[in-house]
Amino acid sequence: MDIFEKIKNNKGPLGQYQKEAHGYFIFPKLEGEIKPRMKFRGKEVLTWSLNNYLGLANHPEVRKADAEGAKDWGLGYPMGARMMSGQTSLHEELERQLAEFEKKEDAYLVNFGYQGMISIIDTLLNRHDVVVYDSEAHACIIDGLRLHMGKRFVFPHNDMVRFEKELDKASKLAARQNGGVLVITEGVFGMSGDLGKLDKIAEFKKKYDFRILVDDAHGFGTMGANGRGVSEHLGVMDEIDLYFGTFAKAMAGIGGFVAGPEIVIDYLRYNMRSQIFAKSLPMPMVVGALKRLELVKTQPQLRENLWTIVNALQEGLRAKGFNLGNTESPVTPVILNGSVPEGTNIILDLRENYNIFCSIVVYPVVPKGVIMLRIIPTASHSLADVEYTIKAFAEVQEKLKAGKYQGDRVVMAK
Repeated sequence: MDIFEKIKNNKGPLGQYQKEAHGYFIFPKLEGEIKPRMKFRGKEVLTWSLNNYLGLANHPEVRKADAEGAKDWGLGYPMGARMMSGQTSLHEELERQLAEFEKKEDAYLVNFGYQGMISIIDTLLNRHDVVVYDSEAHACIIDGLRLHMGKRFVFPHNDMVRFEKELDKASKLAARQNGGVLVITEGVFGMSGDLGKLDKIAEFKKKYDFRILVDDAHGFGTMGANGRGVSEHLGVMDEIDLYFGTFAKAMAGIGGFVAGPEIVIDYLRYNMRSQIFAKSLPMPMVVGALKRLELVKTQPQLRENLWTIVNALQEGLRAKGFNLGNTESPVTPVILNGSVPEGTNIILDLRENYNIFCSIVVYPVVPKGVIMLRIIPTASHSLADVEYTIKAFAEVQEKLKAGKYQGDRVVMAK
């Protein structure tokens, strides 16, 4: 069969809804300044879908640093991959500061978080090495493991009994084939908001020989007394061998980094094909990241403001009887019981009648009969935003129970 002809008959799990969903449910356009209230289809909406945790996207010092970086360097500099012609003192300085912040010997920048995690896994492992990973690992981890030619073992999400069983099997297999064991999990799981059991996993180092790689995209900048992430929050920074963070969440930028022992970071620096053969991170992004990191370190009130909003929102929703799962982070999943059509109508009602914009997750990402409304609080939101949202969600919950969202489309009137 012709490849293009095949695509016509199978557009993928999301692509099959393209005609009905494009521009509204999928690829919606939020316009205007990045802040709690933006424009969607010409009207103002209260937005709970931006990973701008600390409100840095429009922080005046950040905007100034971004603008000056673009003015001084342009978007092209440095021109070339870092190994060839794209190395600068500011790239090195950002890496030095990130390593120091995470209390590691060294750090290495990557252009994109998703691509970075794939490349780290691909570079670190050979076919004799064995991986043990959490079943709810992010897609970038799964895609990285697809490149791994060795054996991998998965354990049910945060199940430490099963984790040890899989770790035991992995350890025995690795010993037979002269390989090592890498455990991969997340700090904050971005969909459910719960934390990886880094402290429990680290305890197994007393019994087994393995290394830990943690993807803490949602934890970096938000978790821990100083924003160093979930490993700081759980008191196990020294036990995490490789710490991976991104600039796309709390830092409201783009790019990422991996921090760990100097010998390992140097190995990645000289062997990660995605970085060796890719253009260096543009200078304005490096300058901007340095300013963002400075604010993460010197303005704890940003994190305090975030957690004021998080606590008010989560406590208020739970008081109204909402199921938020096991979240211990800013990620706030509101879990409802209903069908995909009901979920569609809830989003229509929220956006059209309540002017609230949040993301929805339905089957097959979550089980059939489950609707997840995913809220991302930020330091820029207000307690008034929280109060309004809780009231709106309570009304939506009552409508759902009363069957108001059944059928093809909700009536657009309060």
